[in-house]
Amino acid sequence: MQKRRLGNSGLEVSAIGLGCMGLSYGYGPATEKQPAIQLIRAAFDRGVTFFDTAEAYAQGANEELLGEALEPFRDQVVIATKFGFQDGDSTKGQDSRPERIREVAEAALKRLRTDRIDLFYQHRVDANVAMEDVAGAVKELIQQGKVKHFGMSEAGVESIRRAHGVQPVAALQSEYSLWWRRVEDEELPVLEELGIALVPFSPLGRGFLTGKITADTKFDSTDFRSTVPRFNEENRKANQALVDLLTTFAEQKKATPAQIALAWLLAKKPWIVPIPGTTKLQRLEENIGAVGIELTPDDLLAIESAASHIKLEGARYPAFHEELVGR
Repeated sequence: MQKRRLGNSGLEVSAIGLGCMGLSYGYGPATEKQPAIQLIRAAFDRGVTFFDTAEAYAQGANEELLGEALEPFRDQVVIATKFGFQDGDSTKGQDSRPERIREVAEAALKRLRTDRIDLFYQHRVDANVAMEDVAGAVKELIQQGKVKHFGMSEAGVESIRRAHGVQPVAALQSEYSLWWRRVEDEELPVLEELGIALVPFSPLGRGFLTGKITADTKFDSTDFRSTVPRFNEENRKANQALVDLLTTFAEQKKATPAQIALAWLLAKKPWIVPIPGTTKLQRLEENIGAVGIELTPDDLLAIESAASHIKLEGARYPAFHEELVGR
């Protein structure tokens, strides 16, 4: 597995990480505990050293899962978790008050069975708490040795600059893939300027870019995608054109559409580290295989030129979620 550094932070991680949310939350019923632990450990055995979780993923249950799974080799991995929702519940709104940040950190340390959080993200910017106060609270935790690095998720450029002025931001975690590229407009240039890494979540478009989701796919009522406009049946039909494009390029490279989607991200910048999630060993191995696929500048140009002719349909979030991003 190739390694990458998260911007100027000096934090070294595997070129592809593992987003662990879907094992506990968001994509239908939770995976049973032992198979989930086996998958996390299988990722480590295959060179993955970067694992992503959050308090808000099943209100701490996902952190507990990671804590148990990674305990035998804790010192060989980088664990990222997040604070910022009331009571660890993403439906209740933001809470990034400094006292709450400290509470979340203490609880996460226990659930993760560790003495430090390698990367502590603000899950969403809290309009009611000054960014300087948020960054200051994390800075104190870093000074105490409880946190190693500060991150932000789905933040806008003004918030990033204000936070970075108080405590250097190691990474921004935001959605980025061939079917959601808005981060290129404002955030990417600022990240490059400030030496901040980008950690794309949903790098496979919540599974759509794998080619395994069609207009006929039925989502469980507990699957977040059942509420997402981009995933309604009509929009899935329209957006299939992007999957068809990836499939064409994949055939040329003897790869899969998912591998091309991940290789495209890896080729964009050396400080981009995608964190695809999965519950299946076969899919984990497929995702890791993307590291070995090299896309040349001409390949990138060809993919992006072809993709520019495809009109993608549907919002990526329901309206109430979209209000929380880009602040």
